[in-house]
Amino acid sequence: MTAVRLSHPHRPVRATIPLASSKSESNRALIIDALTGFRCDLTNLASARDTQTMIRLLKSTEQTADVLDAGTTMRFLTAYFTVTNQQKIMTGTARMCERPIGILVDALRSLGADITYLNNEGYPPLQLNGFTANGNSELSIRGDVSSQYVSALLMIAPLLPSGLTINLTGAVGSRPYIEMTIEQMRHFGAVVDTDWTANQLRVQPTPYTPQSYAVESDWSGASYWYSVAALADDDTAELELLGLKARSLQGDSAIVDIMRPLGVESTFTETGVQLTKRPAEPTLEWDFTNCPDLAQTVAVCAAMKGIRLTLTGIESLKIKETDRVAALQAELQKLGAELVEVETNHRYEVRRLMQPLETLSVPEIDTYDDHRMAMAFAPVAMLHPIVIHEPGVVAKSYPSFWDDMARVVTVEEV
Repeated sequence: MTAVRLSHPHRPVRATIPLASSKSESNRALIIDALTGFRCDLTNLASARDTQTMIRLLKSTEQTADVLDAGTTMRFLTAYFTVTNQQKIMTGTARMCERPIGILVDALRSLGADITYLNNEGYPPLQLNGFTANGNSELSIRGDVSSQYVSALLMIAPLLPSGLTINLTGAVGSRPYIEMTIEQMRHFGAVVDTDWTANQLRVQPTPYTPQSYAVESDWSGASYWYSVAALADDDTAELELLGLKARSLQGDSAIVDIMRPLGVESTFTETGVQLTKRPAEPTLEWDFTNCPDLAQTVAVCAAMKGIRLTLTGIESLKIKETDRVAALQAELQKLGAELVEVETNHRYEVRRLMQPLETLSVPEIDTYDDHRMAMAFAPVAMLHPIVIHEPGVVAKSYPSFWDDMARVVTVEEV
């Protein structure tokens, strides 16, 4: 499909959504399983392309590991192949080769890795030439660029002869993702001590123990359904999202608190979470440092509801699948809204619609090879028809998204 047109069929919003599994949990579990010699029983693994790419490359004996556009897969596998002394070429799409990896490479080199850049310094493609532990058991790494670097190092640390102490410098972004990694490591027998006051993480040289592990549904995927509920013009709208837990390892479970002032109440059940409508508030200010993947969804939702939203902590969005800040600025204009930087310290505002919704033509949203752009804008259809270009990008994290959306809106190929 080159595009889909979404429009509200004007029927009551009642649906039960079997959410996709978490690719964040899946990809961590797969790396840990590989470090046990593939002796774990993993269930409910994500069907997302990123996870399927991870599975394929972990099984592959080919010298070149092409991660496509999967950033987590690139970073985790670079550390995994390094510590297991596998000689590989790490590469990906053109955009992946524009995403920095120098911080992780420098850390691995400090532990004994021989890694060569094949093109531009600090960026893929990489040549992994082998690993000889040099006795170093402590390093410092910036915590404000990507938590995936930290998670990659944490997961390989139990295999190092003396373990590893990681000192995080600067502000720590996406801390819940680091905590997710640590909790999953502990599930498989790793010994990890944390001192968040000093931003220090200590991993003992205790091998993983094979265990069973069931992956939770994806809270990032759930966020789009919160937006659907918030934008539904039916005050009695009800959505049930299956497979979510009240006490989740996933940082994006913050969507429960973010969406309450945007008009959505959450009630946890034995099978997941029930979403119902509640009165919305006129303004919202939120720091997305620990949940940057939610920013696009919340920005679009606030724009459509005419809620003045202030966002901070979205600096990392500029080095994702696309520059998500620039992409949001371009596409929100098509909805008669704007995302503006209001201060030099990366503080942004989504400003309310500048023209009545009914006077808008059908906006055509470009997705920039970014799955979250497609899914963040899809809930607009609850209020106004919308066209999403290159809808196939959702395969990266939520392959069944359009089939699920068809439960509440009309989805037509155009």
